[in-house]
Amino acid sequence: MWPLGAFPRWGHDTASVVCPTAYAPLMKSVSDHGMMTVIVPMPLDLAVFGVGKASDVIAAYPSIKHWIVGGHSLGGSMTAEFVKGNPSAVQGVVFLASYPADSTDLSALPLRVVSIYGTEDGLAGGKFEASMSRLPPDTRVVVIEGGNHAQFGDYGPQSGDGTATISRDAQQAQTVAAITDLAEALHR
Repeated sequence: MWPLGAFPRWGHDTASVVCPTAYAPLMKSVSDHGMMTVIVPMPLDLAVFGVGKASDVIAAYPSIKHWIVGGHSLGGSMTAEFVKGNPSAVQGVVFLASYPADSTDLSALPLRVVSIYGTEDGLAGGKFEASMSRLPPDTRVVVIEGGNHAQFGDYGPQSGDGTATISRDAQQAQTVAAITDLAEALHR
């Protein structure tokens, strides 16, 4: 079992809060590959109010030695804040259409990181490449041709997002493959 923990929910503003069940299909697909997955409840469904919540999950499973944490959009940025404050708690990080804040530098930490985004992302657009200097030098970048921001979850179209030219299932299958590759790399 390869644990994948703490996928916080996200929201750009109170009008775009996403229900945690929107990430259940993606996390179910990851768990089908033998990994425990946890979607961590966030206060008011916003990861910014629950940065430390991953600690609760990690503490609940003391026998697990390798943790991957991650998040989508603001959830990924808040995941970076968690990792910055708890650098020895995790070994891997997954950013889904996300990146660390300008003030958060994870580049010197001994982490395996994958940053996944779609070419049609209308919300985070060109910010991914600029964030690379704040991530470890061996960070893997997975660009999903035709993917957009919203299709990492299952909550329908999102205002300001680009129009995906691939299906949600296809985008999520590529996402699952990148996450499982990261988990396998931790166990080599």
